[in-house]
Amino acid sequence: MPGEEELALFSGGGGAPLADRMRPRNLDEIAGQEGIVGPGRLLRRAIQKDQLGSIIFSGPPGTGKTTLARVIANTTSSRFISLNAVLAGIADIRAAVEEAKAFRGLHDRKTILFVDEVHRWNKAQQDALLPWVENGTIILVGATTENPFFEVNRALVSRSRVFKLSALTEADLRRVAARALDDRERGYGRYRVEFEEGALDHLVSVADGDARSLLNALELAVETSVERWPPAEGSSIQVSMAAAEESIQRRAILYDKDGDYHYDAASAFIKSIRGSDPDAALYWLARMIYAGEDPSFAWRRMVISAAEDIGLADPQALPVVTAAAAAFERVGMPEGQHHLAEAALYLATAPKSNSVLGYFDALAGVEAERADVPRHLRDGNRDAVSFGDGEAYRYPHAWKDHWVKQDYLPAAVRGKFYYRPGSLGLEGERRPLVLERREAQFAALSREEEAADILVWSKEGERRSEWSFRAESGLASRLDILRKALFAEPRIGRGDRILVLDAGEGFLVWEALRRASEGTVVALVEREEDAERIAGFSEGLPELARPLTVVAPGQRGMEAATLAAFAAKGETGGHFDFVVGLDFLSRADEAGLLLGRLAVAFPGARLRCVESLPRRGGRLSRLLDKGSEEASALALVEKDFYSRADLPSLGPEPAILAEALGAASEFVEGLTLSEGSAETSRDLGDRDIEVWLSPDSPLGAGLTAAVDGRLLESIKSKLLAACARGPQPWLISWLTVEGHLKAQ
Repeated sequence: MPGEEELALFSGGGGAPLADRMRPRNLDEIAGQEGIVGPGRLLRRAIQKDQLGSIIFSGPPGTGKTTLARVIANTTSSRFISLNAVLAGIADIRAAVEEAKAFRGLHDRKTILFVDEVHRWNKAQQDALLPWVENGTIILVGATTENPFFEVNRALVSRSRVFKLSALTEADLRRVAARALDDRERGYGRYRVEFEEGALDHLVSVADGDARSLLNALELAVETSVERWPPAEGSSIQVSMAAAEESIQRRAILYDKDGDYHYDAASAFIKSIRGSDPDAALYWLARMIYAGEDPSFAWRRMVISAAEDIGLADPQALPVVTAAAAAFERVGMPEGQHHLAEAALYLATAPKSNSVLGYFDALAGVEAERADVPRHLRDGNRDAVSFGDGEAYRYPHAWKDHWVKQDYLPAAVRGKFYYRPGSLGLEGERRPLVLERREAQFAALSREEEAADILVWSKEGERRSEWSFRAESGLASRLDILRKALFAEPRIGRGDRILVLDAGEGFLVWEALRRASEGTVVALVEREEDAERIAGFSEGLPELARPLTVVAPGQRGMEAATLAAFAAKGETGGHFDFVVGLDFLSRADEAGLLLGRLAVAFPGARLRCVESLPRRGGRLSRLLDKGSEEASALALVEKDFYSRADLPSLGPEPAILAEALGAASEFVEGLTLSEGSAETSRDLGDRDIEVWLSPDSPLGAGLTAAVDGRLLESIKSKLLAACARGPQPWLISWLTVEGHLKAQ
């Protein structure tokens, strides 16, 4: 445990300021930052398990960076050393390293080095620490108000986990103030402190998310509201609005032209333009200029945005911005603010298109491909006679509308589309013509090239085009489509806690881990082998980053108490931000029961389940010519087949499942049910058709009974022919169940 000298930094003693006396002593006393240190969060688990690696806390002043360091000092079994980067130099770093080496040799325990204001160290000072962080002699805990990715040595950042602390909410600050007013030992609990109406609200509001600022102001307001401090125990202290206003002056806008807030404000400005919000664009522009930002920086960002975010939807955006910038140079400040505002408003209200980003897709293609210039596009002035360069080129101006079908891409990348025209503004007007010409051009590749070239690359081009179309339309495998539907809406944060119901082999678990990369993912599985498989796949991850697995046989019938016990075992204390599942509620007769048990075990969690609906999905009859005798007969049989209630493999009847779930709305707040569908492609082979239409299968039996032998053979023959042409379109349908689990 840390010694007295290490903890001296964090102990205020009797005469210490209120902000120092009221520093939280453990994780439960920390106000705010629930997304980082709440139950089940990664950092909380690491501190409690004493498995801390090097970390950097980043955030505004007064948000708890040093407080978290204090908590670590109070709980870790490692030696704890503290340095302030403003005062400490390389000599201090070396002394700390020597202490750490000696401590490790004597006690075989690590040393945690807390460095406040770590961004203040120069590169040489940070480099002096790097080798000892790499070999594990030192575990770095850094704190900075700047963006560590800009201000801290990249090598140090890459070896650390970065936690970004947010400004405290007003509710958080009220809890901080209440604790200080109630605490008899460290705060003002021995007195009866009362505030004039609005006085405490003023302190909380003007503190602007900074707990230290609030406590300093509270201390000044309380202790100057009596003639002599301290008064007798039990005394009444009246804090007036005037005292509150005097105790806390409105803070200047937090803005550093070389720091994190500079980049955040600029990001907010551009995102407001991109989001077509003129009010927000003006606000963030004004905030930057008010804080002393160089106007040339704002002009540079707007010139970029004119091409990146507006582009061809309004080609006038770029000349408008550059003309306004030229006018600003001539007029200067302060009148030039009119030109800044005009340019920002024009961009914010213009139609949007990011189609110019296709250039970077093309750049990636250039890096990946080693493609020659097609022969007909080569310069014919040099080698036209010897090699035929340029011979097959068609001069567009010689054709009607100054356009002719002709390849302009190398054969190796034929069928790759880099430009995706937007649908707004001028670009939207031109879009139909662009797509029409692209389709015509691709369908009629030049027949005047060598036969080998055109045959090989035409086929490849068709395949590439087909894949590009599928990718743009969201076409993928059935499970991938359902997984995308499941994770489409929830804005899962990197630090969130996710429970995956009926996780199976981990198909949903990996997507949850990708989205909650700094959070906690718990997988509920039916079998030990599933847990072992998930554990095996995650062996390469650090221990704290691996999914937690809990085996619960027959989980659909589990009692609420069993679910709660599982939650405790999952190390989250039953607290989850999201509970997700695929085909978990598919049985209508037990869907309500399951929702009730989930609500008891995990109140407050956001529920999102996707239930596949095969009864609304693809049909073999749609692969046949529409209106043909074969298609009509097969469609009629399929209609009866997919309405049968005695075939569980067809999944739930949508209306019955929706009715059962709707009846269970008492367990889910804001319960919504929405159907979705998407087309994919299904590669059906001869065996698939034979099995489906066999008299031994339910569908085949129905078809055999409904049609004569001639029509049956014709249906089978035409289905085989359709499947022989390649993957066929297939519809996937699902029901999304969403809401917040109610406390019961």
